[in-house]
Amino acid sequence: MATELALQGSLLDTADEISLRPLASGLQRTMLARGAWVDYRPGWLAGADPLFDVLLHGVPWQAERREMYERVVDVPRLLRFYSEGEPLPHPVLTQAREQLSAAYAAELGEPFVTAGMCLYRDGRDSVAWHGDRIGRAMDLDTMVAIVSVGSARSLMLRPRGGGQSIGFSLGHGDLVVMGGSCQRTWDHCIPKTAKPVGPRISIQFRPRGVR
Repeated sequence: MATELALQGSLLDTADEISLRPLASGLQRTMLARGAWVDYRPGWLAGADPLFDVLLHGVPWQAERREMYERVVDVPRLLRFYSEGEPLPHPVLTQAREQLSAAYAAELGEPFVTAGMCLYRDGRDSVAWHGDRIGRAMDLDTMVAIVSVGSARSLMLRPRGGGQSIGFSLGHGDLVVMGGSCQRTWDHCIPKTAKPVGPRISIQFRPRGVR
């Protein structure tokens, strides 16, 4: 069960209060090919480990099965999607979505409105190479902002169709924002790992009509 997972806390984030640090401080942009870019802000969320516990026990996590390679398989992570207008499970997530909407208003032109959540229970849980191309992102530039709590996992990106990849370590309150043409021209994944890693929760903020 999700509630039985154990998290080893971060030695770098000792804050007990769950809050957001200044977004612009420490924000790093990496320009990619084909009009894509990635912003990275390590440690944006203070008190990430307490928030992990709140989400682990408070979110109604769902296991899903999907058809893949002509058979139905278990999705290797637990999921919960919060649609537009649905209350989020902690006020700091609403604050995060509002701050991201304000910070990227000029580039995005619209607010972030939904929040998808994934629980990676251990190194066997993963997500395969993909782009968030369902909906308007198939044809238009957009953004996906991801806040991570729990143990760090690697987010890998590579050009769509293959090529050299780059990676970011995400966990304990880190933020990554994929923008420009990133969802159309690049793929991203959370690969499996044989290393002993604890659980991680990712919160993905998206604009209307993007999945």
